[in-house]
Amino acid sequence: MGTLTSTSPTTGDVVGNWPTHTSEQLEQAVRDAHAAFTTWRTSGWPQRTALLEAVADQLTARREQLAALMTDEMGKPVTEALAEIDKCAWTARFYAEKAPEFLADRQVETPAARSWVSHEPVGVVLAVMPWNFPFWQVVRFAAPALAAGNAALLKHAPSVTGCALAAEQVFRAAADQVGAPEELFTTLLVDEAQVAEVTGRLIEDPRVAAVTLTGSERAGAAVAAAAARVIKKSVLELGGSDPFVVLADADVALAARAAVRSRFLNSGQSCLAAKRFVVDEQVADEFTARFAEEVAALRVGDPHDPATQIGPLAREDQVTAVQRQVQESVAAGATVVAGGSRVEGPGAFFAPTVLADVTPEMAVFREETFGPVAAVIRAADDAEAARLADDSAFGLGASVWSADVDRALAVGRQITSGALFVNAVVASDARLPFGGTRRSGYGRELSEEGIREFTNIRAVWIGAPDAVVPEEPVE
Repeated sequence: MGTLTSTSPTTGDVVGNWPTHTSEQLEQAVRDAHAAFTTWRTSGWPQRTALLEAVADQLTARREQLAALMTDEMGKPVTEALAEIDKCAWTARFYAEKAPEFLADRQVETPAARSWVSHEPVGVVLAVMPWNFPFWQVVRFAAPALAAGNAALLKHAPSVTGCALAAEQVFRAAADQVGAPEELFTTLLVDEAQVAEVTGRLIEDPRVAAVTLTGSERAGAAVAAAAARVIKKSVLELGGSDPFVVLADADVALAARAAVRSRFLNSGQSCLAAKRFVVDEQVADEFTARFAEEVAALRVGDPHDPATQIGPLAREDQVTAVQRQVQESVAAGATVVAGGSRVEGPGAFFAPTVLADVTPEMAVFREETFGPVAAVIRAADDAEAARLADDSAFGLGASVWSADVDRALAVGRQITSGALFVNAVVASDARLPFGGTRRSGYGRELSEEGIREFTNIRAVWIGAPDAVVPEEPVE
């Protein structure tokens, strides 16, 4: 048995220590989750929707406590942490309202007396989640999964173990309120040295029906391969290097303000944040100047202070990685117009950074930058802007800015991505499906498409009384 330790990236102080689960405890967790599923799969909509309403109530009641825990464990500015809990509660209520509609039987006209298509739960869903949105990542998979009649096992990032256990408390308290099995949601504490082995074993377990992962490409490839070996459904939400395209006729001041929000939310640690800012050369100087001015004014500091806009990165190795990307890009010809280095003093802080004169061979263009660094790339015209925006191995989201919506859409349709936003910042929203293409993964979360990912689409045919049975088998 090992120990999981959570350390504040702001102070370096230990937030908490927890013993990992033994093999016997992991086995018991899977057994209990499967037993809970066998009961829950036949539950009616009144109980399922009541569960999600209770989850929302629990999140709201514990709002300040959960937000402070996020800020302690991964350095999220507290104002953003409170907003994350609010979004989680809203999403739980959204599925409480919409799940019966999303999963309603669809009647189909056939020669049968009756026939329809139904969506039935698949079983226990294993979720492997990252640290950057400790509660949102959990709720956006668990709310639809439980609403569909499944059970959930969570393997969270070790650095946010306190959040992972708090999420379990939220779901279990909600289950108690409505008379549902507590074991519908269980957090697994896995030794870091055994994560790959344990995750592979859980995926192979016949009582686990499917797996979803949000994380790195390497982790996604490993999970996808393990699921494929046992022919199980997987959903992957991986990295992103989203383009933010500013065309010549765009409102530059508006686009620059939106660019700051998009890039520096969560201190730049977001898969769907805009990272590559492709700007028409006619407005590139103005955009860069406005962008850099607003970025330089961002307040960096104690994430517990409501006035703070940029907190520390979640871990010291994140600072090292971002510093390396900036230094390599500058050495290749990029120009620092804001920030450019770590912040002196304690904590894993990196200054909000804007790099201009970025070209496609540079690290900040080719790689995902998971920190507060923005890369500005000049484009000669719409055609080159579309080409540069699409020049990526990733394909999560894209944002295009123009006074002419049709023009923006024409550019956007040349960019491969799971989401396209015009004159708006890319964001996840329970009303729309969320997911990527290319190396950003596959499958969808949220909305109607997301809740159906972990259901069995079942055709049901009721034979007519006067039906003729064919003499030969029909394929």
